[in-house]
Amino acid sequence: AESKKEQAVAAPAERPSVWDSPNTAVGTDRLNDIETRLRAFPEGFTIHPKLQKMLDDRHQQFADGVVDWGLAEALAFGSLVLDGHPVRLAGEDSQRGTFSHRHAVLVDHVTEEEWTPLRNLDPEQASIRVIDSLLSEFAAMGFEYGYSVEAPDTLVLWEGQFGDFVNGAQVVIDQFLTSGEDKWGQLSSLTLLLPHGFEGQGPEHSSARLERFLTNAAEHNIRVAVPASTAQYFHMLRNQALHPARKPLIVLTPKSLLRTRDSFSPVSELSDGSYRTVIADTTVTGDARRVLLCTGKIYHELARHREKQEIGDVAIVRLEQLYPFPSKDLDEILGAYGDAELCWVQEEPANMGAWRFMSRYNFVEMGRSTRGIYRRESASPATGNSKAHTREQTALIEQAFA
Repeated sequence: AESKKEQAVAAPAERPSVWDSPNTAVGTDRLNDIETRLRAFPEGFTIHPKLQKMLDDRHQQFADGVVDWGLAEALAFGSLVLDGHPVRLAGEDSQRGTFSHRHAVLVDHVTEEEWTPLRNLDPEQASIRVIDSLLSEFAAMGFEYGYSVEAPDTLVLWEGQFGDFVNGAQVVIDQFLTSGEDKWGQLSSLTLLLPHGFEGQGPEHSSARLERFLTNAAEHNIRVAVPASTAQYFHMLRNQALHPARKPLIVLTPKSLLRTRDSFSPVSELSDGSYRTVIADTTVTGDARRVLLCTGKIYHELARHREKQEIGDVAIVRLEQLYPFPSKDLDEILGAYGDAELCWVQEEPANMGAWRFMSRYNFVEMGRSTRGIYRRESASPATGNSKAHTREQTALIEQAFA
């Protein structure tokens, strides 16, 4: 018979839960220190005047207690490397950011020398690389997936120039990213940053194909998130780096929202807050005839319409994480609204986005019936006609409150 000691050695270690919640807050003094160091340049380094204005505006916002998307990301990365967690970000336009919001690598306006502030915060910091990759989603994502497997302590991120282009790496997603753990026990915490949002830019620049990731989601194999505020993005990145359960993270990142002040968070939400999978409505907290559930950019459009029209009987609850689905947290929030009608609102056509995933599985499991508000079914994601887009978007938002 085996001894108790031998039995203890043979017992497999308990796997960390996907619902574990590491502390992702960073103290105000630390945030102030990182922001100051991000603005330190070598003597004689000349920044382009337009970029200098953007950096000055960003600093002034921070001084006023507000954080935009680019700074929230830089503060997340900076706090991680200062605590000894390496970071690696690669994509076709990742140094600047497709929408000119990041500027992680600065270029001297006169000499063309490069300077990466995040690599020069402290001599003892962990490494950080921000890389402009070759123009191949398949090759670049495949490499970063392998890197994430072999460097488990590094936050490895691959960014699509637009989320639509991720389909160029569909083989990597299907064969490795979403199924590698189930097939081979191979763990990866690769993070995909996929710009997503319907803004009239046409079928090739609107959708990261959320529905495809949700179709592949099972057995807690991945995380799928759509942050709608800068604090949530900050905590989401830190959560991914610090979480004991290594899972790929799919993030649908913003485009126009990058410059929408409604989505900018107070600094206090970075220092005192945490990553939240569902965010309740603080405006309409009881007596509602309808509850709108949504995720991402559409939340801010719905909230602006409600405020403009002075509608006081419709609550808006936003899901920041779609998978693993936070049914417990959501059920607690919805309990406050009794028998109010429940609607899922999305920008995407009915056959895309999260609607079918939500209606077939999650609402059924929760014992709730719901109605979907969306664009009509379509073979391609979005119209390329600006007027048609505006007409569709307006009708969708008005329908949500009708």
